[in-house]
Amino acid sequence: MTDEFELDTDDLELRMDGAIATLKTEFASLRTGRASSGMLEPILVEAYGQKTPINQVGTVNVPEPRMLTINVWDKSLVRAVEKAIRESGLGINPQINGTIIMLPVPELNEERRRELARVAAQYAEQGRVAVRNIRRDGMDQIKRAKADGISEDDQRFWEDEVQEITDRFIGVIDKTLETKQAEIMQV
Repeated sequence: MTDEFELDTDDLELRMDGAIATLKTEFASLRTGRASSGMLEPILVEAYGQKTPINQVGTVNVPEPRMLTINVWDKSLVRAVEKAIRESGLGINPQINGTIIMLPVPELNEERRRELARVAAQYAEQGRVAVRNIRRDGMDQIKRAKADGISEDDQRFWEDEVQEITDRFIGVIDKTLETKQAEIMQV
């Protein structure tokens, strides 16, 4: 009934940007042999009856290139923070000194580097799936508009537009993965 269908490509791009941002956050959690406060971002601590990010129960610092410290504000949560770090799979052994938890970041061996590179590839694939799901949503909108009467030329135009956006974002994911894997494998 309408020939004036216009797909909200800005919304699709915004949602795809969100998938990229999530991927970058996940990549920040992968350690590369250097201490980074981003390594601790995905870790949740059981505090006050709910899961809470570490940065909301203490101050995270990087005093040295291979050392992280967490100054836990509530002394009763020190053990919970230690437990969350041990169970996170980071491969870091926390050392407690009062309310301060020290996290020495060990050197990565070759096997661990390859394993982290595989984990990075899994994160990237999750990002690609998220982008493809957003693409599918856009294509579904176009199909509904086709049923409402847009022309085949308009349908093809919008499908090409959505595919072009998708390809661009998949390319960003691939490039980001390539960079992260090179960073992980660097000795």
